Amino acid sequence: MKKYHLKSDTHFEPSIDYASHLNPEQLAAVTSEDGASLVIAGAGSGKTRVVTYRVAYLIERGIPPSRIMLLTFTNKAAKEMLHRVELLIKGEARRVWGGTFHHTGNMILRRYGDAIGLNTNFTILDGEDSKSLVESCVAELKLRADKMFPKGNVLIDIMGRSVGTERALPEVLEESYSHLMIYGDEIVQVAGRYNAKKRAMNLVDFDDLLFLWKKILVDVPAIREKLSQRFLHVLVDEYQDTNRIQAEIVDLMASGHKNLMVVGDDSQAIYSFRGACFDNIIEFPERYTDTKVFKLTTNYRSSEEILRLANESIAYNSRQFPKVLQSLKRSGPMPALVPLKNTSQQAEFISQRILDLVDEGVPMNEIAVLYRSHYQSMDLQMELTRRRIPYEIRSGLRFFEQAHIKDIISYLRAVLNPMDEISWTRILKLSPGIGSVTARKIWEHVKASGHPLETVASEDILKVLPKRGRESWSAFKNNFSGLEEEGVMNNPSETIRQLLANGYDDYLKRSFENYADRREDIEQLSNYSNSFKSTGDFLSDLALLTNVQSEDIIEPDEEGEAIVLSTIHRAKGLEWSRVFIIGLTDGSFPSARSMGDTESEEEERRVFYVALTRAKDELYLCYPIMDTRWYDGAIVKRPSLFIQELPESAYEKWEIDEQ
Repeated sequence: MKKYHLKSDTHFEPSIDYASHLNPEQLAAVTSEDGASLVIAGAGSGKTRVVTYRVAYLIERGIPPSRIMLLTFTNKAAKEMLHRVELLIKGEARRVWGGTFHHTGNMILRRYGDAIGLNTNFTILDGEDSKSLVESCVAELKLRADKMFPKGNVLIDIMGRSVGTERALPEVLEESYSHLMIYGDEIVQVAGRYNAKKRAMNLVDFDDLLFLWKKILVDVPAIREKLSQRFLHVLVDEYQDTNRIQAEIVDLMASGHKNLMVVGDDSQAIYSFRGACFDNIIEFPERYTDTKVFKLTTNYRSSEEILRLANESIAYNSRQFPKVLQSLKRSGPMPALVPLKNTSQQAEFISQRILDLVDEGVPMNEIAVLYRSHYQSMDLQMELTRRRIPYEIRSGLRFFEQAHIKDIISYLRAVLNPMDEISWTRILKLSPGIGSVTARKIWEHVKASGHPLETVASEDILKVLPKRGRESWSAFKNNFSGLEEEGVMNNPSETIRQLLANGYDDYLKRSFENYADRREDIEQLSNYSNSFKSTGDFLSDLALLTNVQSEDIIEPDEEGEAIVLSTIHRAKGLEWSRVFIIGLTDGSFPSARSMGDTESEEEERRVFYVALTRAKDELYLCYPIMDTRWYDGAIVKRPSLFIQELPESAYEKWEIDEQ
């Protein structure tokens, strides 16, 4: 069959006046020639605008929309960009292949999956479906006999990391899940059976959408040639967040014409814990030796003073594309460096300063408090609640609504008040083999005895336990070992520590993929409880405050306004007029796990940079001088390495005057 190719007109008259819509840096990227392009889009520099106008420019140049592929990380981003293109060139963008990697992978597999033996009528598993299938594999392999074998959601996370990073399961375990390495062989078995069952039942999970897409491109050269020739231009948004398999898919899809534009910011690459590969963006010019590099450095968000501080900080990173952000905004106040006595005073300062800002007319939803780890917000949440300041959590649940925190509090309540049915039911169901019905039977039995704690320790309880429940009962008893002693109950911090040591730490390891983060939360809970004379006082205070939380006092007000509390990772891409960054001490930020490793330390500095560049007008850098840790007691903390690196001329130091 003879093919006749339509050629695009290289001399065209665009309907859009690109020069009037874009600054010179943006215009150069949007109107660049064919080939490989890397657009380093600094924070607040109009990245979305560049991608949008680039698609419009290509279409106006004569590239058929159906021969353009735009890959993003969220469907929302793809829809927003293509909607903007439609507004620019009146509906031409509808035929662009735009969407997330997974959405595009699904479309490819529906058309070409049969080439690798995949029935294109496959069903896509959601997260819960995947977890259930993995659990059935564990049961079939009879691995549940070991009560500490990891749960389905943890196994899914491990297998997903293996696919995304293209590394063998044992390697992934060693690097990211070292506490589960003793189960390495069994986890490999589970993964093998899980994949076999999916194929047998014509099921595909989210990781398969990428894995099988790449498999088609690698194993079937004819399809790779067809697809790489079909798409004249491939564009990738947020390229710094791609993992290894995504980058390789992009390279294969663009292998025909090599017209590949990737847009991102190496200084905002902060997701290695999700499997993102920093090398993808930093080594892009090495993979494509004719790469044209464009830098967007004009910032439309932050004041000169905030950007100067951010530029000073990120300059310490050795692996980067150097750039200096320039502000188009007016000047503002100097960023404030605020040393505080401890985390309690840090919470008091921020709460009071927020009230001052609101009195000055700053809308609450223009104020944000950012932190490295969720546990760092606990004292602040308590103080905001006391002062009736409405807040919205962007980094997950409120601290005391998290499952692991509620578990620990339920243990304390059950020991303090052995007739607390609600707490007993919750902690009983943490044991393998004990569900709602069995938990109810056990509770009825211990309640009837009149001495619940003694009954738990007795052999008499075994008669109401099912066989599977009996096997795990000794672990449940261990959790209560010694907790009823008066001395321990007068020390809530020690009680929490003992709960972890007696078995709850093992439960965390097998139940949650973010074990380390949840353990940190519990340590922070223990630190907080140190200020109470007894477990009873501690629980009473929590009860009063959590009741306040349920009374609509700290929910957004009638106009929907509330300050935002968020981890920095969740805040990426967002902005606020006033930003507080808290917990800036060595060991907390940068995290203790990153210190001493150059690559990890540089990523932590990028996290700090992302936090700094969320602020538009005012920035507050806060750190507590004293910290109380359950294993060290009260210690003096050094300010963060990232604070120590800053020249004193880049900030104004505030001194707290206690009245």
